[in-house]
Amino acid sequence: MSGESDDPIMLSALQHWSYCPRQCALIHLEQAFDQNVHTMRGNAVHEHVDDPGFETFEGVRSERSLPVWSDRLGLIGKCDIVEFYPDGQIHPVEYKHGKKRAKLHDDLQLAAQAICLEEMTSKPVTHGSIYHHSSRRRREVIITSALRAQVEKTVAAIRALLATDTLPPPANDARCRECSLKDICQPEVLAQKSNYRTAQAALFTVND
Repeated sequence: MSGESDDPIMLSALQHWSYCPRQCALIHLEQAFDQNVHTMRGNAVHEHVDDPGFETFEGVRSERSLPVWSDRLGLIGKCDIVEFYPDGQIHPVEYKHGKKRAKLHDDLQLAAQAICLEEMTSKPVTHGSIYHHSSRRRREVIITSALRAQVEKTVAAIRALLATDTLPPPANDARCRECSLKDICQPEVLAQKSNYRTAQAALFTVND
């Protein structure tokens, strides 16, 4: 599907782009998707938070699967959990499978959620958390100015990608081993073809 420059961008696209631009293009441009053990674990983790609703505990209201958007950046999506505190603090929480560890692509998605919430509520959102299901622990993320700038830069890159309707080249590195789209992407095959074309061109290079 060809993307238009003014089409809303899914929040998940920022994570996909940060992990691998080709993965982002396959999912959001080609509408390709496949399952592997990692995506199935992720789906299992999200079973509870994907059910819209809310809970209140000690004055904190936790909204599940809350729709959010930013007209300024053209973003749309859902937050797994958004906690609303009595003092006015708003705290998004993104659920991920796996153990607690820092990943920029997770932080970008969380920061984009914070930007959406700020625009919707006219209140600052300075912190969020990634909940790592395997370790049952939260990792707090400060929504810094640098992270906000990276969100805007990533949104611009994704919008340019959708407008060009072109797949980026495969990464063909360690990321590919865990990617559910490996069979669709075929990184090794495409890399071999690229190496072959380079070698073929070199054979016919005439040196003065």
